[in-house]
Amino acid sequence: MDTAHTALILARAQFAFTVSFHFLFPAFTIGLASFLAVLEGLWLATGKQHYLDLFRYWVKIFAVTFAMGVVSGIVMSYQFGTNWSVFSDKAGGVIGPLMAYEVLTAFFLEAGFLGVMLFGTNKVGPGLHFTATLMVAIGTFISAFWILSANSWMQTPQGFAVNAAGQFVPAGSWLTIIFNPSFPYRLVHTVLAAYLTTAFCVGGVGAWHLLRGQKTQQVRTMFSMAMWMAAIVAPIQVLAGDAHGLNTLEHQPAKVLAMEGDYEPSPHGAPLILFGLPSNKDARVHYEIAIPKLGSLILKHDPNAPLQGLKDFPRDQWAPVPIPFWSFRIMVGLGLLMVTLGLFSLVARVRGRLYDWRWLHRGALAMGPAGFIAVIAGWVTTETGRQPWTIYGVLRTADSVSPIGAPAVGASLAAFVIVYFAAFSAGTWYILRLMAKPPATGESDPTRAPIRTAGITPAMRGDGGDA
Repeated sequence: MDTAHTALILARAQFAFTVSFHFLFPAFTIGLASFLAVLEGLWLATGKQHYLDLFRYWVKIFAVTFAMGVVSGIVMSYQFGTNWSVFSDKAGGVIGPLMAYEVLTAFFLEAGFLGVMLFGTNKVGPGLHFTATLMVAIGTFISAFWILSANSWMQTPQGFAVNAAGQFVPAGSWLTIIFNPSFPYRLVHTVLAAYLTTAFCVGGVGAWHLLRGQKTQQVRTMFSMAMWMAAIVAPIQVLAGDAHGLNTLEHQPAKVLAMEGDYEPSPHGAPLILFGLPSNKDARVHYEIAIPKLGSLILKHDPNAPLQGLKDFPRDQWAPVPIPFWSFRIMVGLGLLMVTLGLFSLVARVRGRLYDWRWLHRGALAMGPAGFIAVIAGWVTTETGRQPWTIYGVLRTADSVSPIGAPAVGASLAAFVIVYFAAFSAGTWYILRLMAKPPATGESDPTRAPIRTAGITPAMRGDGGDA
């Protein structure tokens, strides 16, 4: 293996490592910010103390998670200049403005209102504080909008031209670039995944406290809300994932074939390969367990529909099939378990056993981290499945890397691994400590100031002045 190829592999590994860490935090904060807005809205609408207690309980966790997401994102962005300068030079005319829009809209919105949301409980009126919470929630969604638009353009590029210097520049309307073919599907799928990540984390925390005999109103409310989200959103996510898969088949067929492990063309209906050991070298899946024609039924909604195989594409355009093959199965398997748990929660709710069915609580506790694992598996599927392209069909990953030496990249990768595990392990440990303690009646806010809940009237709930 030559030095340049080693440097490319290390640069890819470094970006994969840092973005995997980073992606965990936005996946949680997008859903958690909306959850906080719902909790505060319910408190303002009903005046019930347990909603405020839950808001103050989860806003502390949100603050730590948000901070770790910002730090990890800053580190990740430097790699565009150090390791991927050729990509930055060629694609900066398109990607740069999209990232700038994210900063100018989402990040400024979040930063502007985050302080009010975290520390303004006793300093501004309830209406203004609720507005700040809503703005933070909206900001997290807008951030996802722009980031996913940029990523989707790299997956399904359109609306660009190549100038004399070999750089990609906008051609025509920016709306064509922003709303590229895969963007709406990826946005829906990712945002729903973020909501499910939050729901199962909240549900896991609630289940933990229920199993320990803490059946307070706060614990029961958080568990009930999480299970409603699981029961409603998980099946919708299955439908959204199916639509996203069909869109990917249309625009990135080789990626879907890698996910499915379909090396051979299937002119009379493709099987669904459940498990096996894919090998690019042998161009087959060893020890496969497959269901005949089910692949075509899922992908084409016709069991006899023909389907291409990877052998219809040049070998130098094949993804490293074992990675997306297995990551896709992890994501789908966890998704099906989420649907199952949601259905069991409905059964428990109908039978009046939502808060005392211990097997449900054990399942919810075990599924607490499932959302985080699923979003990472989905990201791995998306990013490795489009290889060997950085911009699909236009710019190869090998042609995007900076002229760097392998020792330099290897040293920075080792430093990132050490620092990330030290810093973020401490942050995660602190979050788990916060979660281990049940929400209490009269939960303190992040400033630990005296709680002012008395005298909340309907007029005050809608007022933006001082309380």
